[in-house]
Amino acid sequence: MRSSRFFFTTLKEAPADADVISQKLMLRAGFIKRAAAGVYTWMPLGLRVLRKVENIVREEMNRAGAIELLMPAVQPAELWQESGRWEKYGPELLRFKDRHQRDFVIGPTHEEVITDVVRRDVKSYRQLPLHLYQIQTKFRDEIRPRFGVMRGREFLMKDGYSFHASRADLEREYQRMYETYTRIFTRLGLKFRAVAADTGSIGGAGSHEFHVIAETGEDDIAYCPDSGYAANVELAEALAPTTPRPPARVPLQKTATPGKTACAEVAEFLQIPLDRLVKAIAVVSEGREGEAPRFALLLLRADHVLNEVKASKIEGFASFRFASETEIVAHLGCEAGYIGPVGVDAGKTRVIADRGAAVMGDFVCGANAAGFHLTGVNWGRDCPEPEIADLRNVVAGDPSPDGKGKLALCRGIEVGHIFQLRATYARALDCGYLDEQGKRQIMEMGCYGIGVSRVVGAAIEQGHDEKGIIFPAAIAPFQAAIVPMGYHKNEAARLAADALYAELVSIGFDVLLDDRDERPGSLFADMELIGVPHRIVVSERGLKDGRLELKGRRDSEAVLLEKEALLDALKAKLCAS
Repeated sequence: MRSSRFFFTTLKEAPADADVISQKLMLRAGFIKRAAAGVYTWMPLGLRVLRKVENIVREEMNRAGAIELLMPAVQPAELWQESGRWEKYGPELLRFKDRHQRDFVIGPTHEEVITDVVRRDVKSYRQLPLHLYQIQTKFRDEIRPRFGVMRGREFLMKDGYSFHASRADLEREYQRMYETYTRIFTRLGLKFRAVAADTGSIGGAGSHEFHVIAETGEDDIAYCPDSGYAANVELAEALAPTTPRPPARVPLQKTATPGKTACAEVAEFLQIPLDRLVKAIAVVSEGREGEAPRFALLLLRADHVLNEVKASKIEGFASFRFASETEIVAHLGCEAGYIGPVGVDAGKTRVIADRGAAVMGDFVCGANAAGFHLTGVNWGRDCPEPEIADLRNVVAGDPSPDGKGKLALCRGIEVGHIFQLRATYARALDCGYLDEQGKRQIMEMGCYGIGVSRVVGAAIEQGHDEKGIIFPAAIAPFQAAIVPMGYHKNEAARLAADALYAELVSIGFDVLLDDRDERPGSLFADMELIGVPHRIVVSERGLKDGRLELKGRRDSEAVLLEKEALLDALKAKLCAS
């Protein structure tokens, strides 16, 4: 490709409303153009990167035996109503009516459509297993689209769905997809980590997320450097302390703490460490249908953070919310900031302590009286023994749940997710088959997604510097760029550049010849901005010495090589990547 025949739209500065580095660089490099909030046009340069990611995903999915199809972006409401997600999915589901006033949605995902496809045509166990996938545009009506293609409303996704006659076969395919995803992200040239994850709104029996490691990632990942353990912090278990609860040593006292409602303020006022305090979080469980809401206190050591996903898994807490000020006063007779477990009515208030808080002795907590806290509080003596649950986020240094070391934390960007759905959707949509005995059974299902457009943003978040994007060679818009000095003024440089370009193309390399009539500094800056891994400079001075200049995007200095040596070096670098 020649730059003069391409469509370059690079910018010196990113728009002021761009809020993450990938969004800023993609706009500056001319990869995307904003059409609406969270909706982008993929420009030629960006599309080249997107298609390279897509092709690697497709090649590995085909290699794993999955079969590609393409489902409609517009889906009939009847399928979503049948699955029960028409009401449950929420406002992210873009609903609309056609001219006949029939309800439709723009698909954010395709479990309903693919299950409908399979239930129509698969009747026997002999037709199973079956794995179908697509690479298609999705739409989720995010309330605040942000981070460019990382959290846009419209995005490109690979979503695959497998159907099985047994759970054992589902687990076999799940493991195959785990290995396939590992190959995909390895081929993409990304630093990534697979982590055990919560199944969330998708449901099912188990799942793993694949995260690109980046300091700007939205997710916290807990992992053990001494073992293979890794999990999203939402799921990572905080083990119970191994040391027993100490005996009570001091009497219970009510202490004035005027105006001190935050835990850090109380600790400073009482001149004690933060981990001597127990904080109380008032919540209301909506309960099952027909049940009255239940007020509860969740208790944690003050230096720990509540994990809402874990809390939602407590019996009766699948749907809970934080209590209002009015509800807190009605149940505890006190405003928030001074509440605690001592003296509460067990019949009206459920008290649940995190494992760490449950082994504390002589601790400090709210006195359920404005302007006061209690010191010297002990379970059993001053208040009933609480229910105990894992309620907190793990922290660095916690023991690993696999018993093989200490946990460390890093940040990641989720780019892939695999689920064992089991019968969640198959049962709702009555997707069944006849087994060997002629008896009808419900299919087992798996679901496997990769955010193809999100991968591009994540790769930039992981690879960039002050000059621009640093892409892995596998997904860079071009593998190498030839930058001749004075292409339109110097015949020797032009002829040498044209000849080198033709030779590299004939070998099979994806090369850009930057033949624009611009200053060398502008040409160099654009090639660094768009993330081309290797730059070859052809100059009159170099040609007189029989040499060309080769510089890697990550290299601090260029090297001068004779043509054959340069070709050998370039082949070695590109083949290695």
